[in-house]
Amino acid sequence: MRIAIASDHAAIDLKSQLRDWLIEQGHEVADLGPDTTDSVDYPDYGYKLAGVIADGTAERGVALCGSGIGISIAINRNPACRSALVSEPLSAELARSHNDANVIAMGARLTGPDMAKACLEAFLSTDFLGDRHQRRVDKLSNPEI
Repeated sequence: MRIAIASDHAAIDLKSQLRDWLIEQGHEVADLGPDTTDSVDYPDYGYKLAGVIADGTAERGVALCGSGIGISIAINRNPACRSALVSEPLSAELARSHNDANVIAMGARLTGPDMAKACLEAFLSTDFLGDRHQRRVDKLSNPEI
């Protein structure tokens, strides 16, 4: 799978660990930055990640910041993106199966590497169920439906 990963300065270490783990799992990973712990603005990286999801360059995204909240909000400004903030595997699974989430967001200050990997594993291995969930997902990008 083609996966893009981005973070802010607070999540550099977790981003590096998850990027390497995803590559070990056989995924093609695009690291959208940043590369240092110098202070950056999470919306810039959220918008960058949203762009590659929206244009199809990446099939899934991994968004990280201190809490996961800010970068997820930034990503969800793009109507093509459905970013879900998760902290455990069941939420990651439900985000995919019920909400067709294409980006998973996590907080580096709140979620350790092992739990983050478990969340990613659930997220990447779960298919969208469609059916009754499809019309609800359609409304996320078009509230007039």
